[in-house]
Amino acid sequence: MAAADWRIDSEPRTVRDAAGHRTREVWPLPTEEAFLEPFLRDLFETHWRGLVFGPLIQGAAYEFRCPSAPRGVTLFDGYLTVHFGGGGHFHLCIGENQGSKSNPTPAALRAHRKPSKAQLFRGFGRDGKPLSWGFEMWNGKDEPMISVFFPNPFLTDDDRIAESPDFSRLAVWRAVARTWLRREPEALDEEGKGFGGGH
Repeated sequence: MAAADWRIDSEPRTVRDAAGHRTREVWPLPTEEAFLEPFLRDLFETHWRGLVFGPLIQGAAYEFRCPSAPRGVTLFDGYLTVHFGGGGHFHLCIGENQGSKSNPTPAALRAHRKPSKAQLFRGFGRDGKPLSWGFEMWNGKDEPMISVFFPNPFLTDDDRIAESPDFSRLAVWRAVARTWLRREPEALDEEGKGFGGGH
């Protein structure tokens, strides 16, 4: 199914901290397998270069890069698997994990594994300007499953703070926003000063 087949609000919800400062804008996405499979395929098959991904939980942040274009993306029994060949692979439950006839997955475990929330986000620094862009998803118990950070104009490919912003690195965010949110490029995304400018 194409993005146009889903009801996705192109206008974000604003998240504010206790002092009322805007910290994020989020775009809730459908959590159905029929949406998440093409969406995640688009991210990892089309935009794999520069993605940083992994679970982001209290006390730990795993930040991996795709070692290459995936050799395959498969869906089996509710699990999407992204294969990088010798570079490893990962699994994400995006649907109904039924198990086998001899060992069916209990209903409570199916509900736990299945996504309950998925969203695109734009994060803001203390100066109120955009600082990060990406995607995140949680399971049925609101535990983080994956965070995907898109290439950042304020960071280099080797994860160092850039001497000056490279706004061409917003290409992934802009392509994803155009495809899945029906949003054209915004001047707002180029207003930030980076991690030294009020973060």
